[in-house]
Amino acid sequence: MIESKEKALSQAEAALRAQETATYVLRLYVAGTTPRSLQAIANVKAICQEHLKGRYDLEVIDLYQQPVLARGEQIIAAPTLIKKLPEPLRRIIGDMTSTEKILVGLDLRSKR
Repeated sequence: MIESKEKALSQAEAALRAQETATYVLRLYVAGTTPRSLQAIANVKAICQEHLKGRYDLEVIDLYQQPVLARGEQIIAAPTLIKKLPEPLRRIIGDMTSTEKILVGLDLRSKR
């Protein structure tokens, strides 16, 4: 019984270490250069700089400039942030003003 608890703890610690070193691949879909889009870009960049410094790749995609990408990703609203890696894939839809919502969506903070 003690060995199984130690093994589970060891696996949890390994998963946490992997998460702390993983490179995040993110795509932020926005609709043009509206104030809402610009604010979403600024908010996501700030969160990434603070919580993922040096281990993220953020691609900002303007749906007006590249509408084919929206169809491929099944984007139905903008702004939408997609976490491609590390798995699991996550989608965060909205104005990106809720830091807590974004951190939970990126698996950087647990739901409370």
